[in-house]
Amino acid sequence: MSPSPSAHGEVSPPDARLARVAIAGNPNTGKTTVFNRLTGARAKVGNYPGVTVDREIGGLTLPHGRKVEVVDVPGTYSLSARSREEQIAIQAICGLPPLEPPDVVLLVLDATQLVRNLYLALQVIETEMPVVLALNMSDALEATGQTLDREALERELGVPVVSVSGKTGAGFDVLAAALERVLEDPRRGRPGARWRPDDPVLEADLRAVAQKVPAAWHHGNESRARALAAWALLSIDERDELADAPPELRSTVLSRRKLAAAAGREIDGEIIRGRYGWIDARASAFVKQRKSGAPTITDRIDKVLLHPIIGFLLFLLAMGVIFQSLFTWASPAMDLIDGTFATLEASTLDAIGHGWFGDLIARGLVRGVGVVLVFLPQILLLFFFLGLMEDTGYMARVAFMMDRLMKSIGLHGRAFVPMLSGFACAVPAILATRTMERQRDRTLTMLVVPLMTCSARLPVYTLIIAALFATEQKVFGFLPVPGLMMVAMYVFSTVIALVAAAVLGRTLLRAERVPLILEMPPYRVPHWPSVLRMMWTKSKSFITEAGKVIVVCSILMWFFLRFPWSASDAAPFETERATIVATVSDETARAEALVEVDRKEEATRLERSIAARVGRTIEPVLAPLGFDWKLGIGVMGAFVAREVFVGTMGAVYGIGSDADEESTALRDRMRSEKRSDGSPAYTPLVGLSVMVFFALACQCMSTLAAVKRETHSWRWPTFLFVYMGVLAYVASFVVYQGGKLLGAT
Repeated sequence: MSPSPSAHGEVSPPDARLARVAIAGNPNTGKTTVFNRLTGARAKVGNYPGVTVDREIGGLTLPHGRKVEVVDVPGTYSLSARSREEQIAIQAICGLPPLEPPDVVLLVLDATQLVRNLYLALQVIETEMPVVLALNMSDALEATGQTLDREALERELGVPVVSVSGKTGAGFDVLAAALERVLEDPRRGRPGARWRPDDPVLEADLRAVAQKVPAAWHHGNESRARALAAWALLSIDERDELADAPPELRSTVLSRRKLAAAAGREIDGEIIRGRYGWIDARASAFVKQRKSGAPTITDRIDKVLLHPIIGFLLFLLAMGVIFQSLFTWASPAMDLIDGTFATLEASTLDAIGHGWFGDLIARGLVRGVGVVLVFLPQILLLFFFLGLMEDTGYMARVAFMMDRLMKSIGLHGRAFVPMLSGFACAVPAILATRTMERQRDRTLTMLVVPLMTCSARLPVYTLIIAALFATEQKVFGFLPVPGLMMVAMYVFSTVIALVAAAVLGRTLLRAERVPLILEMPPYRVPHWPSVLRMMWTKSKSFITEAGKVIVVCSILMWFFLRFPWSASDAAPFETERATIVATVSDETARAEALVEVDRKEEATRLERSIAARVGRTIEPVLAPLGFDWKLGIGVMGAFVAREVFVGTMGAVYGIGSDADEESTALRDRMRSEKRSDGSPAYTPLVGLSVMVFFALACQCMSTLAAVKRETHSWRWPTFLFVYMGVLAYVASFVVYQGGKLLGAT
């Protein structure tokens, strides 16, 4: 390989790292499609150093055989940054510490929205990075009534400009050749357009801040220092999230902003208007409008989809389809996975034996892997729909329509989709928060999504309602109690989630409301390979990262519910099994008798387990909620997954851990259970208290693992577990004790 030039023009030795191409651009420009076209299926997903933002890295072989590394930078409308997430874009593009500088920046622009996209291009060119512009969707210009003079644009900006189509693949050979030429001679990509302010006062602000830009950022390049000074003036303020901005730079920026405010000036507006003025003054040289006033297809569709009534109804219909897919359509595949692992669990026990090792492998490891993979159908479906909405341009419309409603409780407009998805399952819903730009917005949404009534709570509600409430009774003569109770739990959880979002958004995660800035891209046919690839990479990421935590927790819960159990404890049951095998000749009767012994052993083992001991110890704490130690075991067992509560209660009562919410025997045992004074242990009031507790408590290790995966920290899953647990306890206490005061039973 020939020596490769670095980002600053020096020649690296032959054994240096591969040259790096950073692909950047506005959201919805087809940037990821361009990345996929260049790298094929050779990309891998990782994280930027020190942060939780995903980055994809792929390989590209240029026309003359040179291999380069391609990095997909998060989409951004500009290099301005008020959060650590947005700062990643400028770090990746400009090579600010701790990231290394790319050797060339490939800027992907939407040719149909060129003037707006040029704002980011102008910012990047000003930083003195070698740049190549890729005009994506050039083949769609005809429908917009525009014509584009590529050569005129190239002359104005002074950098290579290539027309491509991510949809058809046209122009990518020319693009690869342009990248190769700039890598061979970086000066080809940086003669550069320059914006200079006309206002001497703003010029003085830029000079003052440029002097405080660290030398490691600008390498003695005055133009680059000025560009980074403009970035600092647009990005640093009293309420930003840029905790690692150099203190001297921060203080200088805040000082200049304070002086400007005292003089009635708005620095942000002056810089933004100045750059757009530069672009508008030159746009007529390369963009021609052939039709005036003729509405485009996008305009006509938006009249319907953004209509305040029709658009909202269609949006609810779309959300209903997504919800139905997660709640119902995924069920057959989930049942298949669940059944497969149940069979594998039984086969493992038969092969290894019913001792502690066989039980560990079957009910700890195999069951844990099954708990991970059972989410796969929902995750795949959710990311399919999210990719479809993003690729077609509809996601921007969703954020626009819902932002007014969501911002009233401190949430981002894009939070609506994850929250709705939470009714099916919190795990894919938490992964769906990746569509939001700010870490604060993602974290707040993750902290309230688990409060939505997920499908795993339904077996608990079904069991409790059927066992403890008069299911034949009608309210107002026509409303059945089971349906009314179920609807009430859905409404209750939704209201609590919205209240929690409002409280957390104004306290722990308080932040300045950032205006929703988005571009309404034209509607497009989705690029299916990109959608499918996103489904696979996001699902794989969950399985490989969150899955590790889930499996470990599953094994720990197995130990908690299984030990201590010795050979002497198991001996009477082994003797009973041997007696049955020796004395019962009828195969059906023998099998039934052996199953009954298994159930008795399971109940005895659970009653002597660490979980039972803990349950008895904390029974005085649970008593104010109406819970006994058996319900305490059920609550602890539900940490594996909420629906496990039903099987755990079945095991406690000797009915078997395979009992489900439809088990008549389990319902009868719960109805007939008595306290030491002979009163019923489980009453409708206790049942309501249990349902309220399950509605609010975070009893799902998979949810916590997903939050850990998305935040790369134990801080937030720990906080989530504690705050929801306290909320659940207090609410159940109020329900039970308040009900007793009112004479309820």
